[in-house]
Amino acid sequence: MGGMREDIRRGEVAAVRLAGGVSLGDALAVADPGEWLALDAGARMVAWYRAEALPEWECVAPLPADLAGLDESRLALALCHRDGRVRERAVRRSGAYPGLLPLIVIRATDWAQPVREGARELLRAALDVDAAVALAPLILLVGRRERGAFGVDLLGEVLRGVSGERLVPLCTAADRTVRRFAYRLAVEERLLSPAQLARAAARDTDAVVQTLCAEAALKAVPADADDDVLQPLLAARNPRARSAGVTALRRVGRAAEAERFLVDRSAVVRACARYVVRRLGGDPLPLYRGRCSDPGDPALPPGAVIGLAECGERADAGMLWPLLAHPVPAVRARAVAGLRVLDVSDVARLRPLLDDSDPGVVGETAVSLLPSARRLPSEWLMERIGVRWPRHVRTAAFRLLCAGPGIVPLRAAVELLDDADPKLRGRAEQAVRRWHPSADVPRGEAEVAALLDRCERLFDEYVLRRKKWEAGLSHPS
Repeated sequence: MGGMREDIRRGEVAAVRLAGGVSLGDALAVADPGEWLALDAGARMVAWYRAEALPEWECVAPLPADLAGLDESRLALALCHRDGRVRERAVRRSGAYPGLLPLIVIRATDWAQPVREGARELLRAALDVDAAVALAPLILLVGRRERGAFGVDLLGEVLRGVSGERLVPLCTAADRTVRRFAYRLAVEERLLSPAQLARAAARDTDAVVQTLCAEAALKAVPADADDDVLQPLLAARNPRARSAGVTALRRVGRAAEAERFLVDRSAVVRACARYVVRRLGGDPLPLYRGRCSDPGDPALPPGAVIGLAECGERADAGMLWPLLAHPVPAVRARAVAGLRVLDVSDVARLRPLLDDSDPGVVGETAVSLLPSARRLPSEWLMERIGVRWPRHVRTAAFRLLCAGPGIVPLRAAVELLDDADPKLRGRAEQAVRRWHPSADVPRGEAEVAALLDRCERLFDEYVLRRKKWEAGLSHPS
């Protein structure tokens, strides 16, 4: 909400500058779609404390009744005017000013039909390929509005059939909505080669673009897909592109190459690799067992450890237990996760890993021990929420304490209410609010009263009174 107010205030300032004769380029950043929306909103904003009940810019330089003599800056204000009749007249006079086309895009979604229809007619006549590429971010942003579909459809009409080079600015735009639009259009019109699509899937950070381009790249090539398409996908950092490339290996019969992805860091890539290996006559399980057979191997990939659990049997837990002492933290973490996948747990053997130096290992251990939290000694865990322990140890210990019985979660939360760590302190406050006395907490328990009294300075009084009454420590009032 604060950001919206700041945008509108920025638009008010720009409107005042335009009223003073400043050019559009000096009054606002014309390349930023948000600046035009801010100007449109700010030009109509009236402060509640302003006695004259007019936008600030109109107090500086009100518009004349006849708009014929207005320059570009003042005509921009007329296009944003609060009176629809003024906006309608301004639209009719804007055709000679290409710099006002962004405001025509906005007026094409205007609630007033005469304004909207005039703006749409002007926009259809003025929107060529160059203008479409330049205005695409604004058109797509405004396209989210109730009457914004016209502009998006028109944008597609104008850009459909252009060369792939003309779409490059949109395919590399910072706004992911613009990139999605551009790549969908490129795929529909077959404007990019399979190799170009594969490279786009590999480098783009947006999941929708990754999936769209990877699937289109593979669909556009024959069964014997060449390395210009496969290698960018297989080498991609994002798992969506890698998984598409791995799946395509089945079509070309490259099972051996798929085997190296059995130990990928991504679960979806590992699953695709197992599918390919099996469809080409292989069995991934012996391969996993072979990779995990030496618990002291410093080069053991963490993906091999969790991969063994994903397709193994409970008996394979025997290969995972020794890996809890592996020198590589990621291997230890995957070993803990793998035991959980195999539904094998031993509280006594997992408990020491709560003191591990690696946050990933401790986090996986806490998840594995949550179902057995009541079997862990509460005093041992209470010690580990102390300030001398690393933050990841304290966080895991507190999580397990909150899953404990009776008064234990409240006792742990109160210990952290004044903690220097804001995240731990916030979690403690939430835990106090969530806590309710259970059947194993005697009504009238003195310790509960003492703990809740310590909370009073931090919490709403009604919440505390209710909890004390539920615990039999007071009467409702």
